[in-house]
Amino acid sequence: MNLSEGYIYRSGLAPQTRSVLSTKNKIYAKPSGQNKYLQVGVLATFDPSDSRAVEPVRGIGFGDQIAELIPGVSDPITISVTRTALYLSLLMQVFGYNAGVDGLVRALKHHRWPFDIKQEIVFSEIATQNLNGAAGVRPSSEGGFQALLTYYEACWMTSYSTSFTADTAIVQETCELSCSDIIDGKSNYQLFGDLGANDTGNNPYSNQGGSSRFTNGTAGASQGLK
Repeated sequence: MNLSEGYIYRSGLAPQTRSVLSTKNKIYAKPSGQNKYLQVGVLATFDPSDSRAVEPVRGIGFGDQIAELIPGVSDPITISVTRTALYLSLLMQVFGYNAGVDGLVRALKHHRWPFDIKQEIVFSEIATQNLNGAAGVRPSSEGGFQALLTYYEACWMTSYSTSFTADTAIVQETCELSCSDIIDGKSNYQLFGDLGANDTGNNPYSNQGGSSRFTNGTAGASQGLK
């Protein structure tokens, strides 16, 4: 599969807004036969989802009151993808498998290795100008605009489906993905230790916001939580 030959549309323009637009959300993967990220075309949906259980701690003798909420371990990041099927570029091929015209892969049981996905939310010119050099935003390689980068690492397909219907000519493929990890592409967060300089926000001991329960103010003291 050579994605540089006979592609079906050119890159167009997107409006300059302060709101995030789907037309400026670029998704990259390493397709079959390629060892570099290429933008995934004809995507209908790209829906990441993150969840984890939070368990309440209660004590007898204090009425129906929650003392603290304890975050549990997070579930794997999941992504739902819907894409128009192309004769020379099927969904599995886009994510690196030798499927379709590239090889024998036809089912999930043929997948032997995971894959990575890069998401790039490119800022508009308005947002780039308003950013004024603030930290925490990763520069884009395209056009000099800033962008938010997210890497979904070691992804596996957990489901795959396609539908051929009589009343709609377009054939779309849908898959659900589970990702082993998610990073911003720059921070070595796995080396956090005690977090150090890697600030995640909401720390009331660093003059930030966060919950009043973790401060020395009257809100915490009144509940015996000092």
